[in-house]
Amino acid sequence: MTTASVSDLAFPTTTLLAGLASALLLFVSVGVIYLSTVEWRDRRRRRSTEGRPRS
Repeated sequence: MTTASVSDLAFPTTTLLAGLASALLLFVSVGVIYLSTVEWRDRRRRRSTEGRPRS
């Protein structure tokens, strides 16, 4: 029967850093997509209200 030591079960530092970098990249990408979508919606709404006369 073999026993696993604690060092065999721990994440290597590079794996932890790679996971952190991936999470940050995903967070920034989702943020950019969100801001782009909000800007697109606002621009479309501004264009549609420019053509209509105000009451």
